[in-house]
Amino acid sequence: MDTQPSGTIAVFGGTGKQGGAVIDALLSRGAQVRALVRNPGSDRAQALAARGVELARVEIGDAASLSAALEGVDAFFFMTTPESTSAADIAAETPQGVALADAAVAAAVPHVVYSSVGGAERDSGVPHFETKRRVEEHLEKSGLRVTVVRPVAFMDNFAGMGPSVENGEVVLRWPLPDGVPLQLIAVRDIGQISAAFLLETAKAAGGTIEIAGDELTGSQIAAAFGAHAGLPARYEALPLQVLGDDEDAQAMFRWFAETPAYQADFEAAKTIEPSVWDLPTWIRSSGWTVPAANR
Repeated sequence: MDTQPSGTIAVFGGTGKQGGAVIDALLSRGAQVRALVRNPGSDRAQALAARGVELARVEIGDAASLSAALEGVDAFFFMTTPESTSAADIAAETPQGVALADAAVAAAVPHVVYSSVGGAERDSGVPHFETKRRVEEHLEKSGLRVTVVRPVAFMDNFAGMGPSVENGEVVLRWPLPDGVPLQLIAVRDIGQISAAFLLETAKAAGGTIEIAGDELTGSQIAAAFGAHAGLPARYEALPLQVLGDDEDAQAMFRWFAETPAYQADFEAAKTIEPSVWDLPTWIRSSGWTVPAANR
């Protein structure tokens, strides 16, 4: 839905995938965007500036820089993400999110959209879900008007964790039992849906929404890649032990298998963004091809 925004929308994480998708969606709707960045001179930040995005330099540990960057904005999007899978980096998500929420309070931001994760409110026991839930809880107590977007597993993860091609066959191996459906969302659609909330062209019932664009088993995911490549496909379920000592990933894949895990509102997501992508659309649109080493 098009709109004619007159104010400025602030986005934290604009040089990353999620924030970048939000900025893409906002710019396509003619919005004025201010990106909160750590390094305005970076190539990614300068690429945003070349598209007309205002840059504001911030440091998470500097509350004054955060609140100053949010002065006068009509809405603010942010998300948190750990820099690695270490327990310390995952735990650091919560203070990062708290700092951004507090800055929004200090700047009296009218509306905050926070991208969390599907199942954050359901005691998943997954470390990086629980840290996001702590941010949600802080926002609930902040007095801000907040919309929480809870995306499910990212289709975009297949760019790095996708199938291989072996002896002319597409093979996908994940530590998830076959027959267990996994809900998926394109990062592009996180941006589209979040932009709709930021621009007030959509509202989430109760202030929260879990979003997805597809739901497929391992074999169905493999088949989608196989169909795109024009090759036969198969799925192999691996044991959790292949994740080594990555306790966060083990907890997440264990949670995936204990259905129902993700519980997205497909109908609501499609109402907000009618063109929400399914996996075959993501595969085509992402430019995925058979890995070069397998050709």
